[in-house]
Amino acid sequence: MKTETFAILGGGNMGRALIGGLLRRGVRAGEIAVGESSETACAALRNDFGVTTSVDNATAVAKASLVIVAVKPQDVGTALAPLAQTLQRNRAIVLSVAAGIRTASLEQWCGPGVAVVRAMPNRPALVGAGATALFAGKHANEKDRAQAQSAMNAVGDVVWVGSEDELDVVTALSGSGPAYYFLLTEAIAQAAVNLGLEPDAARRLAVGTLYGAGMLAHEGDGDVARLRAEVTSKGGTTEAALRTLETADFRGTMARAMQAATQRSRELATQFGGNP
Repeated sequence: MKTETFAILGGGNMGRALIGGLLRRGVRAGEIAVGESSETACAALRNDFGVTTSVDNATAVAKASLVIVAVKPQDVGTALAPLAQTLQRNRAIVLSVAAGIRTASLEQWCGPGVAVVRAMPNRPALVGAGATALFAGKHANEKDRAQAQSAMNAVGDVVWVGSEDELDVVTALSGSGPAYYFLLTEAIAQAAVNLGLEPDAARRLAVGTLYGAGMLAHEGDGDVARLRAEVTSKGGTTEAALRTLETADFRGTMARAMQAATQRSRELATQFGGNP
């Protein structure tokens, strides 16, 4: 990464996750400035990370080469528009993790020629295990893309998508996805309790199984169909369980859930991310 200052607008959960990730990757605390409207939050950030903070976003971005926008979607325009001249003067890259805000809006708020990249991270970024999709705006070149990717790699894996509309599908997949796995884990733990297992044992075994299965998928080649087949002995218990799930249209249920989440993402994008 470059040695210039990184500015993060917003010191909430995602902002804190990114600060921690950047520090773990070798960025010095003195190279990170945070714009946060709450003085209490500013004090906590200084205490926890040693970074520079300010309730004034203009101060935070004054020397920034990469500005990460981590405020609420409805606050992005208010945060960025007053900074346009500074962003243009610094030739800063603007990396937005605000859900639903389109690149056209970001580029208009930032002003002519500012490189914009949108990111769709997910909640596991809070523990450095995020899955993030990136989409580059029209002014972002390869160097800009590389710097944006490096920043998001600080909190997990990164993939690029070729169209902005694909970010709505990403929202349904990896953005909402942790909740699907949590629901499944909750359901199998409760089913085990109903079958007579002690609740704490059921919870620990279900959570451990979720963690272990994720590790197997992540550390291997990612071929989850093969991994599933390896667990499924012919005529065994797993085959019996999976047959029941298939009969209950498990795949169709997931397809409908993904469609509902994708559609809702598009609705929210229209609400918050239309042209200003």
